[in-house]
Amino acid sequence: MLLKLLVVFVTVPLIELYLLLWLANITSIATTVLIVIATAIVGSWLARQQGWMAIWRFRRAATEGRLPTDEIVDGLLIVFAAALLLTPGLLTDAFGLALLIPTSRKRIRRFLLRRVSQRIRVQTAVFTDRANGNSDFDHGGTIDAQFRHAPQALAPGDTDEAVTDGLGDQQSTPESPSPGQPRPPSDKLD
Repeated sequence: MLLKLLVVFVTVPLIELYLLLWLANITSIATTVLIVIATAIVGSWLARQQGWMAIWRFRRAATEGRLPTDEIVDGLLIVFAAALLLTPGLLTDAFGLALLIPTSRKRIRRFLLRRVSQRIRVQTAVFTDRANGNSDFDHGGTIDAQFRHAPQALAPGDTDEAVTDGLGDQQSTPESPSPGQPRPPSDKLD
């Protein structure tokens, strides 16, 4: 993988340089620079427009309750296209513009998703209670519990005997237990 990246990072700039020099030789340096600037301007406008459309489609998919897989991949491809358009060159600009056109982006997305899905293997595991042969550990014995906030400490000088938890329920302070509950042992003698 590292070797492939090294080859890409070395060969792509060399190809870009060759194409820019070739275009400058056929036309002129000014025309080549104008083409590079024009593709950057058009690409940034397209990236912004397609980015907003991808965000809109993502929100629509979320409100419809479906997983926005295609929209997420589209957003990533648009970000990648914008990065390609930032690099000066004809090859990267052409590929970046192809990613910004919805029909070509759809074909590239299908190709990438197909490649990724072929390389991913999903495995599942089922835990069983081997002693009883059951596949769940619940056995009908669900643990039920209740939650209460701990009583808040009284500020110095407060004479209130009860403190409310966040829900407005009265809770007794440690100094005054609720009726019917035994008083906790203390070190003081009464």
